[in-house]
Amino acid sequence: MNLPAELVSLLRACQRAAALTGAGVSQESGVPTFRDSQSGLWAQYRPEDLATPEAFRRHPKLVWDWYAMRRARADSVAPNPGHYALVAMARQIADFTLITQNVDGLHARAGSPNVIELHGNIRRVKCFDCGKPAAEWHGDGQSVPTCAACGGLLRPDVVWFGERLPPEALEAAWAATRACQVFFSIGTSGLVQPAASLAHVAKEGGATVVEINLEPTPLTPWVDFFLRGKSGQILPALVTAVWG
Repeated sequence: MNLPAELVSLLRACQRAAALTGAGVSQESGVPTFRDSQSGLWAQYRPEDLATPEAFRRHPKLVWDWYAMRRARADSVAPNPGHYALVAMARQIADFTLITQNVDGLHARAGSPNVIELHGNIRRVKCFDCGKPAAEWHGDGQSVPTCAACGGLLRPDVVWFGERLPPEALEAAWAATRACQVFFSIGTSGLVQPAASLAHVAKEGGATVVEINLEPTPLTPWVDFFLRGKSGQILPALVTAVWG
């Protein structure tokens, strides 16, 4: 693979880097994107109608079952070479921060430490009422499991439409972005805010911005390097070219 020599040299000298990953990275493992996850029974629903607090209040079992289906799909796949290349990159760069919009937990399964999950994690659940995390839950298949602390209904620990991103995760992402020398935008549309602003903040701070994507995005005209293709191919090649 023909990679820009200037980028290879920059990464060899890089001490601080940040990477933002989106649905495209998980899609290469076989995880359907948010809007592609509608099939069978779920085809009659818009995903946006199943991912709001209001939807959960109206039909908690319906929403719980939809997320259970998505969780099972995520559990059935494995991290791909792109995930593992990011693990390798973190071992080579002294200060490397991985920020993801994905909720499937594949980065952690691949071995990436301290992943900032902007949109939560589909494998975790918490109480809809008191917000307390539930380490485990037991369901009878007929009703939504309840919170051991307050008796409220459990819900997936993901960010729904109309909800704010976790403040600590967002602040950590901003801090890493402002401090980095190189910023990667990988497999993300560049449309979902506030994550879409991270690359611009990095650019304004003097960082080199690298986009890896199958197709150009609204971010593409602003980046220093656009590497078109699958992250599962480009990232391993980049790691090999830079560090051998």
